[in-house]
Amino acid sequence: MSYAIYPSLADKHVVVTGGGSGIGAAIVEAFAKQGARVFFIDVADAESQQLEQALSNETHAAKFLHCDLRDAAAIEKAFDDIASEAGSIDVLVNNAANDDRHQWDNVSAAYWDERMAVNLRHQFFCAQAAARRMRTQKRGAIINMGSISWHLALPDLTLYMTAKAAIEGLTRGLARELGEHGIRVNTVIPGAVRTPRQMKLWQSPESEAKLLAQQCLHERIDPEHIARMALFLASDDAARCTARDYYVDAGWFGA
Repeated sequence: MSYAIYPSLADKHVVVTGGGSGIGAAIVEAFAKQGARVFFIDVADAESQQLEQALSNETHAAKFLHCDLRDAAAIEKAFDDIASEAGSIDVLVNNAANDDRHQWDNVSAAYWDERMAVNLRHQFFCAQAAARRMRTQKRGAIINMGSISWHLALPDLTLYMTAKAAIEGLTRGLARELGEHGIRVNTVIPGAVRTPRQMKLWQSPESEAKLLAQQCLHERIDPEHIARMALFLASDDAARCTARDYYVDAGWFGA
């Protein structure tokens, strides 16, 4: 299959959180192959360094920065470092998340706070840090990663779904606040994506067959499919797209 090349993404400065593996790694690779200059943030050093090496021969070698996104001060420092090297930030993809399963009646206040820090809070503070740089150039694109999970009310994910539902509200609020600066903000909502982590969590012949039957398109979603939506929303082709949710879920209506 042949896929789009977006000339407007060449040489753009792109930041991807959680870019070391899974969907994030596919997004990093996709932007790098468009000729963008990609900086990706993660805590998984080994995987991130492998990806950095794999993309070292692209037009602009992708650069890995270690950063614990639960730490707001560390976020600000990471964006300072990126802006100092790149001179600007054009695109932010807020991808980092963790969907650990949990029982609602075992949730403590400390676990609640930690899950919100992992799945929600950093999206705001990364957007804040990126938008401060974007508004000086009167343009930019922020892409927040949501989830199909809360739309389907999946089990054992109450805190994750709470955070992911809030991200859609965050997108609308930021789109309203930042639109006057020419900054667009959208949410991408992945379905059941075939990442190594997800395949370990719940794959079986029975679950695979059930999932495909519930999707309008009876084909699995791979990380690259999410990355292609992110490319479009970051590009000038999406110049009038903001404050909206974009599903990449193969039409999944079951649970």
